Amino acid sequence: MIKQPNYLTPQGLKKIQEELHLLLHEERPQLVKTVAWAAANGDRSENADYIYGKRRLREIDRRIRFLQSRLDYIEVIDPKTITYQHVSFGATVTIVDENNVRATYQIVGADEIDPDENKISWQSPVAKALMGKKEGTITEVKKPKGNTELEIVKIEYK
Repeated sequence: MIKQPNYLTPQGLKKIQEELHLLLHEERPQLVKTVAWAAANGDRSENADYIYGKRRLREIDRRIRFLQSRLDYIEVIDPKTITYQHVSFGATVTIVDENNVRATYQIVGADEIDPDENKISWQSPVAKALMGKKEGTITEVKKPKGNTELEIVKIEYK
């Protein structure tokens, strides 16, 4: 099975690398010490520090494996280097909907989604509707509650 590339901006890559470093070099080693200390205290069946520590260790190991697997298929795309006149990965797009509500979104990788910062996945319905379009284009977004028309007002790569 061929894996789809995991597109990321340089900021997204840095965030994943920082989390992986934190888990591998700080959280996990500290937790291993705690679990070893708790195991040395005797009866493990009723030892909350040991039970919780082992559970948390499994969670950390699972997250480490997940992050490492995401990095295996990474393709970093720096929006600053893109000179397209149309919407593609990394674009910051300002749109106006049919109710004249203005919004700005940055199209990023799945690992970078952040609704509070208006960062949406390139695989989202809104991003898919915008991809390949130019400023001034009106496009339709398919939503569960009905379709919405959006006009692309501005495209930036920053």
